[in-house]
Amino acid sequence: MKALTATLFALGLSACASTGIEQYRAEKPALDLQSYLNGRLDAWGMFQERGGEVQKRFHVVIDARWDGGTGTLDEQFSWSDGSTSRRVWTLTKQADGSFRGRADDVVGEAIGEVSGNALRWRYVLALPVDGKVYHVDFDDWMFLIDERVMLNRAIMSKWGIRLGEVTLSFVKP
Repeated sequence: MKALTATLFALGLSACASTGIEQYRAEKPALDLQSYLNGRLDAWGMFQERGGEVQKRFHVVIDARWDGGTGTLDEQFSWSDGSTSRRVWTLTKQADGSFRGRADDVVGEAIGEVSGNALRWRYVLALPVDGKVYHVDFDDWMFLIDERVMLNRAIMSKWGIRLGEVTLSFVKP
């Protein structure tokens, strides 16, 4: 019985472990972030609370351009409640192939790693809710499906507690 309990505990802990980006290195098509995030993109998404209920849906139009190793992503959001918002990212490619990102509502820097068809972003977002601003952690995964489509799933958490997730589908014209 003790062996069974120990095994179940170990399996439970391993389920909580985060997946590493390097496991996707052989996946195709390979993601060239500067090529994919270039020009106009449309994306559709939703935010689900931790119980799974969809709280908000949105469409975002992205104007992306690069000047050498620095990219600008101008994101225009239209939300299901009729509101709009904007986020402008500045991305910088690092010598090791990773990316750093900044935006007005990102606390510090976003850190991005690419491997195979996958991109993993980790950052803290200053999220306004009911007149207050909360700093929430994002573990943001993007997977290139083909030359036009990329799927995105981001887990939001605070103090290690899962708050919800964002699902997003990017499409290049």
